[in-house]
Amino acid sequence: MLNFPLLERTLAAHGVTLDREALMRLDLYAERLIETNRRFNLTAVTDPDEVTVKHFADSLVLLGKTELPAGASLLDVGTGAGFPGLALKLARPDLQVAFLDGTRKKLGFISSVLEETGLAGETLHLRAEEAGKQPKYREKFDFVTARAVADMAVLVEYCLPFVRAGGLFFAMKSAAAEEEIQNAAGAVRLLGGKTEQNLLFDLVENTPRRIVFVRKISQTPPKYPRASAKIAKSPLK
Repeated sequence: MLNFPLLERTLAAHGVTLDREALMRLDLYAERLIETNRRFNLTAVTDPDEVTVKHFADSLVLLGKTELPAGASLLDVGTGAGFPGLALKLARPDLQVAFLDGTRKKLGFISSVLEETGLAGETLHLRAEEAGKQPKYREKFDFVTARAVADMAVLVEYCLPFVRAGGLFFAMKSAAAEEEIQNAAGAVRLLGGKTEQNLLFDLVENTPRRIVFVRKISQTPPKYPRASAKIAKSPLK
């Protein structure tokens, strides 16, 4: 299913190499993604080359842009079909990855892929604003990821409460997100974060991508995250 030469070539340009076992796990994931997508919607992207680049390379490129220490904990917020969290777990089984989403079917799909590959991961069928208030999850993760989930000002309120002090939130955004990132600067500070890097790069030729690195430098005030209706109606500034 995956175009291995395309995946390896794309990732190598960003300093990422995968062993054969990782490639086999990722290929199984891609096959199950397309099979399951026939029963319920997981992705609009189904062409093998586009799946390879737009989902898998786009997720795994993170491994070449930052260091994720062995055994680090990572929460993927709004994980959907598992990008980037499941792709990262299959490439780096040492990572302790949790998957948060409001759609039980999508989490069931992730669980089935983990089971088939012999790996473990926690699936959380919760809303981010609810989970972010729970002591079990609040400020417990070394890293938090979110890909194509929400506007940056909204996203940081959902995600930063999960990040431990000193940890990082990776917002995987489109190249066109510069304005929303600038507009979210006040929200980042208010929630205890500091934007360390706003990285714009070409995933492949003529395919720009952006990753925003937000460091957690102080605790998020207890009143955040607010209820989802309030977050949507009045994003922090």
